[in-house]
Amino acid sequence: MHGSAESAHAEPAPAGHACAHDRSEGGCAACKVRLVSVCAALTREELAGLEALSQQVHLDPRQALFQQDDRAGAVYNVTEGALRLSRLLPDGRRQVMGFAMVGDFLGLALPERFTVTAEALAPTMLCRFERRAFAGLVAQTPHLLQRLYERAGHELSLAQDHMMLLGRRTAEEKVASFLLGLRARYGRIGHDSITVELPMGRQDIADHLGLTIETVSRMLTRLDREKAILIVPGGVRLVDPARLEHLAAN
Repeated sequence: MHGSAESAHAEPAPAGHACAHDRSEGGCAACKVRLVSVCAALTREELAGLEALSQQVHLDPRQALFQQDDRAGAVYNVTEGALRLSRLLPDGRRQVMGFAMVGDFLGLALPERFTVTAEALAPTMLCRFERRAFAGLVAQTPHLLQRLYERAGHELSLAQDHMMLLGRRTAEEKVASFLLGLRARYGRIGHDSITVELPMGRQDIADHLGLTIETVSRMLTRLDREKAILIVPGGVRLVDPARLEHLAAN
């Protein structure tokens, strides 16, 4: 597979291209994403060391950061935007494994090659760190290692939740759980709102939940008709979260 930013050695953002979180102006210490990522564990001095290892990467919508089976030579911190993480199955079908959001780290617990393809869903900015250099910093910073363990535990929890989601649940329960899960993820990065942004398309949601796009559209329309949600441009408004929580708890 070809054409990913990683296989092209991750072209950096053009000089003067300011990150939406002011990283380019004030460095890692001024990055507003820092407090919701593993970087929160670092002192200002340690952040300076991290910044010396970092390279900004900008992706346009639908541009791949890395492809499945690319060499995993770097790790990434998402500072703006969102990415779809998908895997090509042996029979040619695509399974969307998840979505990387602001504050997420990619490539931490991987073998020599990436097991998924990561593609931008919107204009996306990331910090890129050579894997060996980042591992060296982690070895010298025990509290960063602890933060990475916590992040790994969170990712394991998300994977377990997804396995349950694909189990014996109705389509309506799956969609309700997905929307509540997104709201919780946005809440962790300080975006508390009854309106949940959906940077991914309905086909992506369908491939993530093991449904067809027609079923996802039908479930969203049903929830809208039942006044549990209101479909708005770019997302949905959670009008009756209690109704969604009841469905998700089944």
